[in-house]
Amino acid sequence: MFVGQLVNKMANLATTDIIIVIAWLIFMMTFGIIVSYRSKKKTAQDYFLASKSIPWWAVGGSLIAANISAEQFIGMSGSGYALGFAIAAYELMAAITLILIAKFLLPVYLNKKIYTMPQFLEERYNHSVRTGLAIFWVLLFVFVNITSVLYLGSLALESITGIPLVYSILLLGIYAATFSITGGLKAVVWTDVVQVIALVIGGLAATYGVLHAVGDGGIFAGLQSLIEKAPEKFDMIIEKGKMMIPDGKGGTKDAYLDLPGISVLIGGMWIANLYYWGNNQYIIQRALASKSLDEAQRGAAFAAFIKVFLPLIIVIPGIAAYVLGAELSKSDQAYSWVLNNHVATGIKGITLAALIAAIGSSVAALVNSTSTIFTLDIYQHFFLKKENDEDARQNKLVKVGKVSALVALVIGMLIAPSLGTLDQAFQFIQEFTGFISPGVVAIFLLGMFWKKTSARAAFAAVIISIPLSALFKVTLPGLPFIDRMGLCFLIIVGLMMAISYMEHKDKDDPKAIYFDTGMFKTSTTFNVMAVIITVMVGFLYVMFW
Repeated sequence: MFVGQLVNKMANLATTDIIIVIAWLIFMMTFGIIVSYRSKKKTAQDYFLASKSIPWWAVGGSLIAANISAEQFIGMSGSGYALGFAIAAYELMAAITLILIAKFLLPVYLNKKIYTMPQFLEERYNHSVRTGLAIFWVLLFVFVNITSVLYLGSLALESITGIPLVYSILLLGIYAATFSITGGLKAVVWTDVVQVIALVIGGLAATYGVLHAVGDGGIFAGLQSLIEKAPEKFDMIIEKGKMMIPDGKGGTKDAYLDLPGISVLIGGMWIANLYYWGNNQYIIQRALASKSLDEAQRGAAFAAFIKVFLPLIIVIPGIAAYVLGAELSKSDQAYSWVLNNHVATGIKGITLAALIAAIGSSVAALVNSTSTIFTLDIYQHFFLKKENDEDARQNKLVKVGKVSALVALVIGMLIAPSLGTLDQAFQFIQEFTGFISPGVVAIFLLGMFWKKTSARAAFAAVIISIPLSALFKVTLPGLPFIDRMGLCFLIIVGLMMAISYMEHKDKDDPKAIYFDTGMFKTSTTFNVMAVIITVMVGFLYVMFW
């Protein structure tokens, strides 16, 4: 009955598109259930780290599938419509960040044989730091990330298909639940591999359709036409006072507040990227589940290579909507406008399936990582009674993981409709994640690479991070949030160094990490990929400076 109601509401889709979308949903949900059923889930390592069996290409594909969602398809296309190609800085700098993290952070994580980021913090600092950040992460994942991904995805489905927002949220929730709850990380990763293929093919199909409309030719002719018709949308470095964009409240604001010029390259965006790709459980968890360090590093490099091309899929359609004169009440409607007006029947169904794949994989990743942190970093330490039988203990952890995953998903579905007042949801997510990221990055980097860093200093960073960011937001509203992240990071680092030095003036912290430089040696394959990716990113910045 529910499926029948959904089909009746798909007033904006041709029959061919409806068949493609329904076939995709049935295929992926069936595939997810089968993988979940066949996945070994006897221990916490089986459920939360996929038995450490993931090869490099699956690590890379899953990283992209977990990352790319409605937040990018809808949110970043909306920012492309408002800001232009400069928003691609998030993708291009992420590619460089992935290379750095693969070389310098992954060796430390895998050497420690950890399950979660909070667990690393306890090994380096103490239980208080672990618990404080575990609670922060669970709240952030549930109330910001899961909620926003469901909202943006449902907004897109509503505008493209005619399915009401609430129905769309319910559909996406059920879809993600089929492979995020019962099967654990292994089911999530293997469904990610399939979904990232659909994501790329469907995304390129939409880009081709709208660029054909702009340039009356192929992709290259369309890109050339875009650059000629809207050269201001291809400035990678936005100058102060040169571009006004909607503020989401009926007025306008300086685009510089979202992407503050050269500091995008040398300032706070590094904090955002280091946090997201290097300290974020639902990203790093894929690397932790890899077969080996080399497999994890090659997987990260593979993901970085894909990131360089993603602006073509998620930013260009928004710029094309601007050039084609789309009249939108919100910037985030740009991608839906493209699909409704410039993508042919059949291709539209494929693109919509790709969008659903992106949303489903990201929600599944977030739900799985939320349950991982809650189960292993909170429940296990505060609520799990001592078990003499290790098998019974492991079974209980897996059961709690499944229940907490379901609870996180349901809460996200209930809260998602409340985000309806946002204009650029992508910027909303970046800004509010930035309340915690400066402190987290400072704790991890100093903890790894400065041996005097103390647990007391780390705990001070946990406590001060959100209030400090909130203080700057209130007292300096004209300060771009990217610059605010950079400033907060420097202040927190200074505070941590001062506290640590007072405690350990003449000695290292007892839990300091010691390693030799050989630990950071990488394979020739990884090094070649790193050089190619760096050159590609540099070329794009030189071309559109």
